[in-house]
Amino acid sequence: MSEIQRWTVNEPYLDIPGTLLEGPYHDAANNEFRFVDIWDQKLYRVDLAKGPDSLRVIDTAASVGVTANISGSNQLIVGAKYGFARLNQSTGELSYIHEVWGEEGEGEKAERMRFNDGAVDSHGRFWAGAMNDPKIKNPEAEGVLFRLDPDLSLHRMLAPVTIPNGIGWNLTDDTMYLTDSPTGKIFAFDFDATTGAISNRRVHFDIGSSLEPDGFAMDVEGCIWSAVYGGGKVLRIDPAGKVIGQIDLPTRNVTCPTFVGTELFITTAKDDRDDDQLPQSVRYGGRLYRVDVGVLGKPKTEFRFQN
Repeated sequence: MSEIQRWTVNEPYLDIPGTLLEGPYHDAANNEFRFVDIWDQKLYRVDLAKGPDSLRVIDTAASVGVTANISGSNQLIVGAKYGFARLNQSTGELSYIHEVWGEEGEGEKAERMRFNDGAVDSHGRFWAGAMNDPKIKNPEAEGVLFRLDPDLSLHRMLAPVTIPNGIGWNLTDDTMYLTDSPTGKIFAFDFDATTGAISNRRVHFDIGSSLEPDGFAMDVEGCIWSAVYGGGKVLRIDPAGKVIGQIDLPTRNVTCPTFVGTELFITTAKDDRDDDQLPQSVRYGGRLYRVDVGVLGKPKTEFRFQN
């Protein structure tokens, strides 16, 4: 039995602190790194050539859970409080493309939901999941996974889910992975890249404890790097669903990693549970971390508006 490869991170790259840091994204063309604070409604941007001193913070008009680049545009496409929107990176202004709770009987649902995590697939479609907004209601199985296509058509792909989190695709683009955090599981689906259809839901990875897999990144070897909320770690999971690596961090609430070259940049959330199990967790929660893991990330795709 081979040993699990281990890394340890002791100090943050950005000592902010934040409340619920999420949505890390490397804008490679501009050598810029960004992430959001969902709870505090902020967008953070760092020029990687200049380092932490270049940090800029913009207040967003509402909570934003996930961002992605738009091909040919300086604006971002985001999963926000009420649906899919364009985000002006300079002002924080949101322009909604789809406010998603428009079906009959859903009027009051808009306030108790918000968007969480998401990703763009190989055909430029933006997938993002909505969940109960913890500011309003404790999460229940009321969430929905949506897909926004380049022609701006909106599709409800999966319901119910509780806290839809990390989304990604394997190297052959015929399998989609999706985390539903409270279940402790990362699910796999058959994926039709041409149509965007998913089917044959099954368990790819089960953490087997009360800890929750959160956001994830994928590498060029087809492995998932999953944050473990409450566990103070990121797990590397191979295509067979086996844990082959672990990054240990000094704080419990690890939310999402993403690649910058061979480095993983990792967001975390504030920790209010002050106890003897991890005494430094409160001090180091809500910060951004980075660690070189020696493997490149799977390239990201930009959202494409249909001409």
